Amino acid sequence: MKSIFKLSVLFFLLTLTIDAQGRFNDVQIEITKLTDHTYMLEGAGGNIGVSVGDDGVFVIDNQFAPLSNLILSAIEGLSDKPLKFLVNTHFHGDHTGGNENMANEGATIIAHNNVAKRLKEPQRDGISTPKAAMPVITFNDKLNISINGEDVAVFHVANAHTDGDSLLYFTESNVLHTGDTYFNGRYPYIDLNSGGSVDGYIEAVKHGLMVIDDETKIIPGHGKLSNREEYKNFLTMLVTLRNNIQAAIDAGKTEEEIKADRSLTKTYDDMDYGSGFINSERIRSTFYNSLREK
Repeated sequence: MKSIFKLSVLFFLLTLTIDAQGRFNDVQIEITKLTDHTYMLEGAGGNIGVSVGDDGVFVIDNQFAPLSNLILSAIEGLSDKPLKFLVNTHFHGDHTGGNENMANEGATIIAHNNVAKRLKEPQRDGISTPKAAMPVITFNDKLNISINGEDVAVFHVANAHTDGDSLLYFTESNVLHTGDTYFNGRYPYIDLNSGGSVDGYIEAVKHGLMVIDDETKIIPGHGKLSNREEYKNFLTMLVTLRNNIQAAIDAGKTEEEIKADRSLTKTYDDMDYGSGFINSERIRSTFYNSLREK
C-alpha cells in the first residue's frame, strides 16, 4: 500500500512539473494588491506572498525555477529594494523550485526544520537540492519576523499537508498565507508519504481561523484570493468528508468500496471541489488511508 502512495506522490509532483513546463512560455504573473505594501502573485504553482518596504522585499514561496525571472521582474515593478527574506511554506517543488535563483539574488531562505530535512533528501530525479537552495534559517515551532513596519508571525502546523507546513500572518496588514494547507474551492492534496494527515490538515485550518477575522485577506496555496467565510466553508467540507468516510470505515467498508461510493463526497463534488488534480475518488482514497492508519 505504501508503495502505491509513493507512486501517487511522484505522479502528483511530476504532473505539476509537466503541467507547469507546458505553460511556461505563456505564463504571466498576475499581481493582486492586498494592502499598501503586501501583494499576492499568481503564476504556475503555489501562490506567492510579497511584502515590500524600506526594509527590503520579503517573499513567501517562489514556484518553479524557470519562472524566477518572471517573478523577479514582477517584484521589481513593486519595489527597487533588494530581496531580503524568502520563506518556504513547505518543501514541494512548485513552492521551492526557485530557491536557488532567489538566494542568488540575495534572499535568506527560512523554513521549518522538516522542510530542510526533506530538501536534503534526493528528489524524485535522484538529484540532491543544491546547497544554495537550502534554508539558512530553520525553526521548530514558531518564528517572528519584523519587516516593513509590521511583525509577521510564522507558525508550524504539524502533519497537515506535509510534516513541515507553515502559516504566515501579517499582523498589521491582516493577511494570512496558508501554503498548501488550503486549496480554495478544491479538494486538497494531502501528502501522506511526507507526514500529512487528514486530522492534522483539519487542525491546521482551525489554527488559521483562530488568528483571523472577517476582514482578513487569505492567500491560499492554490486558488484565488480568499476570505474567512470561504475558509470556514473549506473546513466544513473537510470535517464532513472525515465524518462520512470514518463512518464508512467503522461500518467495515474497504478502500475500494469507499473509492467507488460517490455519495460520500457528492455534496462537494456537485460544487466542483473535485475538478482539480485531486478528484473525488482520490480524495476518498486519501481520507480512507489517513483515517485507517489511526
